[in-house]
Amino acid sequence: MTDSTQTLPSQTTRALLELRNLILNGELASEERLSELTVAARLNVSRTPVRAALQRLAEEGLLEEIVGGGYAVKTFTERDVQDAIELRGTIEGMTARFAAERGASPMLLAKAHELIDAVDEILRQEEVSEEDFERYIQINEQFHKLLIVMSDSELLAREFNRMTRLPFASPSGFVKAQVRAPHAHLILTLAQEGHRAVIEAIELRQGQRAEALMREHARLALRNLRYALADAKAIKRIHGGALIRMVADI
Repeated sequence: MTDSTQTLPSQTTRALLELRNLILNGELASEERLSELTVAARLNVSRTPVRAALQRLAEEGLLEEIVGGGYAVKTFTERDVQDAIELRGTIEGMTARFAAERGASPMLLAKAHELIDAVDEILRQEEVSEEDFERYIQINEQFHKLLIVMSDSELLAREFNRMTRLPFASPSGFVKAQVRAPHAHLILTLAQEGHRAVIEAIELRQGQRAEALMREHARLALRNLRYALADAKAIKRIHGGALIRMVADI
């Protein structure tokens, strides 16, 4: 999968990446109004690349156009995030089914087992440290991207890429919320068993089972979401968490 920013001019790419980070890190507040002029001055670039960056971030769902011109940083409700997670589960369910029905290569399956073994190594410890969580997130991202490759579908790869530009819709979107949770080890263990079951179904060429397992696996993020929304400290550990309206604010 290629990053869509690679096709953009360098100044537009810079404006896009910097502006996206400002939004996701909470440096631009939810519903804050943005204009080409103010953003160009803040990023020290011309208005043309800023205009393109604002349009791209609106397409990604991080900004919304407002009446009278300009954009505002979008706020997401719990339902918005739930919908995003369900949509990712649908896309990933299809990738798992395609991988099973079309037949994943031995090389890709071997790589999947390597990733599963690496997580097993983390889970052999009774307590999971913050460093372990970071390592788990890296492996988890690799695993989910590997499933996309296994599906052999450019269309699904493109949709997955687009969907996961919203950080809380990504496979590891709410994992960091669990870093200090007493049930952290259990959550990671359940996710690991989901990975193992999906790969088994793919190896056995059981398409419908692989799809159902992957959709159910994605719903683990809903449990992590509820935990994060109930804990202000947990939500701050999530990339893009500043955009989510807390329960007390609804």
